Amino acid sequence: MTDRNAWVAALEPDAPDVVAAWRGIDEGQFLSVRREVRRRAGAGSGPRTVPQLEATARALADVVDALPDEGFAMPGGEGDWNVAEAVGHVATARAGLVMAASLAASGRWPPDAPTVVPGVPGPPGADRAALVARIEKSQRVIERAARAVEAHELDPCLLHHPIVGRLRCGEWLLFAGVHDLMHLEQLHEIGTALAAKK
Repeated sequence: MTDRNAWVAALEPDAPDVVAAWRGIDEGQFLSVRREVRRRAGAGSGPRTVPQLEATARALADVVDALPDEGFAMPGGEGDWNVAEAVGHVATARAGLVMAASLAASGRWPPDAPTVVPGVPGPPGADRAALVARIEKSQRVIERAARAVEAHELDPCLLHHPIVGRLRCGEWLLFAGVHDLMHLEQLHEIGTALAAKK
């Protein structure tokens, strides 16, 4: 484990399934991500996944708390977004993926649901307090929505993501954490670069 990824080692005890599934992305083995998500998000996995999403939410909030004020307007590691837009995107996406799984698990999937549009940024001018509040709100939404997924982890979900495709309800919970880590990696790199300039 390099110093560059020390944050992953710190997070892994609290989010082992999320980290294991994410490692395929970090190592450029994208097919292994889907396999690992399927392997770890089986029957009964929902109650085990929600605390892991709480751990990734805390990690996101910690990075936001540690960034200097000027960091929020800097490039956020995703297209032309700044950091505030990237963090806002993560907060919205993590709640949205779990809500979709909840709708499918409870038989309330809307027949006219659109295809997911990935890459929607959050507000560009959000400050530290607003971003932490959005992360915390996303976790509250996850905790409520995930209750409907419990005992329905293997149910199909019609959510279609143009990059990931379709996953089962429990798999979307776990993938929400993988998506958190994709952006956490970017944010840690930005924090490291800022610290190096001091």
